[in-house]
Amino acid sequence: MDITEFVMNNEKTIRMGFFFGMLAVMCLWEVLAPRRALTVSKIVRWTNNLGLVFFNSFLIRLLFPTAAVGVAAFAEMRGWGLFNYYDTPFWLASIASIIIMDMVIYLQHVMVHAVPALWRLHRVHHADPDFDVTTGARFHPIEIILSMLIKFATILLLGPPVVAVVIFEVVLNATAMFNHSNVRLNLTLDKFLRLFVVTPDMHRVHHSVEDDEANSNFGFNLPWWDRLFGTYRAQPRAGHEDMKIGIHTYNDMKLVSWLPGMLWLPFVGKINSYAINRRRWSDDDEQ
Repeated sequence: MDITEFVMNNEKTIRMGFFFGMLAVMCLWEVLAPRRALTVSKIVRWTNNLGLVFFNSFLIRLLFPTAAVGVAAFAEMRGWGLFNYYDTPFWLASIASIIIMDMVIYLQHVMVHAVPALWRLHRVHHADPDFDVTTGARFHPIEIILSMLIKFATILLLGPPVVAVVIFEVVLNATAMFNHSNVRLNLTLDKFLRLFVVTPDMHRVHHSVEDDEANSNFGFNLPWWDRLFGTYRAQPRAGHEDMKIGIHTYNDMKLVSWLPGMLWLPFVGKINSYAINRRRWSDDDEQ
């Protein structure tokens, strides 16, 4: 049995193992060394946020039984995609695929902030009044489905190795939990890690109620895209302990902290200044 066949046969076990392992590590870290005090109890947060995660996982498995790995295998069998069409060394195709797919995630993230209709979906993620490991997987089901379709299209065009897709999925999930965690990092270590991976302090800026800060630091895994495309912001103006998390106009706990409210949130209210193309801050505020 080669590595591709092994990964295909054990993809779900591999992903679930890393997911629950990383979740346990970050939960323990949050208890031992929290960065901020939470405003909502962990029981309420974890019950509802993780309830949404499990609901999304069930829905995706129901709609797309083979998920991204199945699409990669399908493209490979038919020779579709850049790396299947050209005879590319496995190691090069794998590394390039992971980096390119990560850039697509960055661009997708910018898009859901720029298109008002998509921001309606994405604000389920941003309306969380706190920032911890469960925030990293708190997305509306419709956004999850759209994200999966974008991923499928990327795989069909790119033709990445099956192993690369699994590695990308595992790493993306792990780093999303890491950089959304309410953990305290040594500032020197944080500065060093930012050269290679998005850290919690870096991504927390993106969850600020301040619209210019919320429209910065879009990276989920690799930190390079924000610097390359000019969306990087080092620190929040108010500091990490005093900054406010969430969305200014969404303070109803039933809407932002409970599962039924999260599912209904995209259909409530108007599009506000958080959508990039409706921003209201001045040039002086961006300094």
